[in-house]
Amino acid sequence: MSKLIEISNLTVGYESKPNVLKDVSLTIYHDDFLGIIGPNGGGKTTLLKSILGLIRPASGSITFYDHEQPASSINIGYLPQINQIDRKFPISVSEVILSGLTQRKQFFRRYTAADRQNVRKAAQRLGIEHLLSRAIGELSGGQLQRVLLGRAIIDNPKLIILDEPSTYVDKLFETNFYKLLGDINREIAILLVSHDVGTIISMVKNVACVNQGLHYHPGTNVSQEWLTSAYASCPIEILGHGSLPHRVLMQHDHAENEPHTHE
Repeated sequence: MSKLIEISNLTVGYESKPNVLKDVSLTIYHDDFLGIIGPNGGGKTTLLKSILGLIRPASGSITFYDHEQPASSINIGYLPQINQIDRKFPISVSEVILSGLTQRKQFFRRYTAADRQNVRKAAQRLGIEHLLSRAIGELSGGQLQRVLLGRAIIDNPKLIILDEPSTYVDKLFETNFYKLLGDINREIAILLVSHDVGTIISMVKNVACVNQGLHYHPGTNVSQEWLTSAYASCPIEILGHGSLPHRVLMQHDHAENEPHTHE
């Protein structure tokens, strides 16, 4: 397998918390579907920001690869959490997807007929072509999630990063959404962050738990023992629930972790 990103001995922090990530190493491959799990405050978002170049590490390195050669960067698509989106902003679905083309170009630019045709093709693939003229404030959570995915893939990235993509969507949409990601993964590597361990394990190829450090598990045949070790103070068990399993945190004594429980 050829490498896409290699993270070596990465330590990242802030003034108030100098070691949010400590000595983290991870390799992401060109055809990877990597699930990132971990407790709130464990460093998942900090890892994403480091890969995206939004945070400078205190030590360690992140190396990108293009055609198996080291590169200064690669094209990465990003799908944020829905709660970070201002639905009152006056912008159409078509314009949101088009904005994904500005990542490597100047922000204010004229879009060509070819650009708009690419938007239509992406929308067709995601089943949202009929929504292109709609304002984003008119969309359901599931519809908006597909629009943001369209924005993430429109510029033919090498990797797409999804931050808690199942938040605020129902289980039926979530199932269909993950099937769609499986299709996209035939062409694009995926890094998916989620607090929902069961869903991650049911969909991805490899798993990494981030909790200041990083525990990597190749494949998805994850044992209860590995989960307990990876989460340390927040042990987990997986429960089946319909077509997708979900997770609950087992009983523990750390009050600050209570919001992780899920029924």
